[in-house]
Amino acid sequence: MSNQYSDTPKLSICIATYNRGEFIGETLDTILKQLTSEVELIVVDGASPDNTKEVMEEYLLINPEIRYFKEQVNSGIDGDFDKAVGYARGEYCWLMTDDDLLHPSAISTVLSVLKVGSELIIVNSEVRSRDLSILIQDQLLAHGSGGEYGCSERERLFILAAKYLSYIGCVVIKRTCWLSRDRASYYGTLFIHVGVIFQSPPIERINVIERPLITIRYSNAMWTPRSFNIWMLKWPNLIWSFPNYSDIAKQKICSRKPWRRIKLQLKMRALGYYSKNEYHKVWRNENRGLKRLIAYLIATSPQSLINIIMVIFYRFSAKNNSIIMTDLSNSPHAGLVSRFLIKMFKPNLFK
Repeated sequence: MSNQYSDTPKLSICIATYNRGEFIGETLDTILKQLTSEVELIVVDGASPDNTKEVMEEYLLINPEIRYFKEQVNSGIDGDFDKAVGYARGEYCWLMTDDDLLHPSAISTVLSVLKVGSELIIVNSEVRSRDLSILIQDQLLAHGSGGEYGCSERERLFILAAKYLSYIGCVVIKRTCWLSRDRASYYGTLFIHVGVIFQSPPIERINVIERPLITIRYSNAMWTPRSFNIWMLKWPNLIWSFPNYSDIAKQKICSRKPWRRIKLQLKMRALGYYSKNEYHKVWRNENRGLKRLIAYLIATSPQSLINIIMVIFYRFSAKNNSIIMTDLSNSPHAGLVSRFLIKMFKPNLFK
């Protein structure tokens, strides 16, 4: 490593990547131009079979300060991020994604906030289309959410930020805090960071940066085909596993069995994630009745028709509906009628 970089940096930017040769270069470009002697960049490649290694080798030739670890086996997103923190030397670790972008002043802003000594920083994000040309949502965390949160405000922060924290790129955490907490129990959840953050004992000092410092490249998640299993099963199981938060608070994040809700069945069907396979998986041990019959009818209904219905539903029922409208538009079951309606309702989502 170049001598200009410290062996004990303040901040380690930790990227776990897999099959992102097409995108990781653009991510690195937004980080490298901001690096200082206080910051190191770590990339853990989870045995990508694509051209990620070749892309990284090109960057290493002119940026030897990058610490690149090509793993022989893929440990999953949870394991690879845990490895990245283990490889890090910084006092804090920013768990950055491999296809999103940092805003020009992102690192300097985080470094200035680190001076107050927080154990965890949550960084706000904006959302753009996959090619970054369209702004879908200007910020994901609500206006007025910024500031410091102590133990006494843990439930308020849980309600405010738990959904947003499903996005790992917003997490900057003290390395000793991460390493001192249970991580192994959350391997396979896809949200190891959420388990680390909300387990007991609570993290004492948390700071939320309200100004967006990250651009999320939307509709580019690798786990999209597994959305039903993730959001209807894995995510609620994780949220409801934390004993020190009230059921009322958990219910505001997600219900214990969200797949029983008709609206979510319709949404999943419209997006192409709910079929007879998912129906049989979740309803096989449930009592027969009207709810089960409705769930079956939704699981076997014409997806293009349900897509139209949900476009109209979210147009009139959701105030901030740009993300769901984008999802419905990108669905393989969005026909000409759906796209026409979305373009009429949300013209800003189209070039």
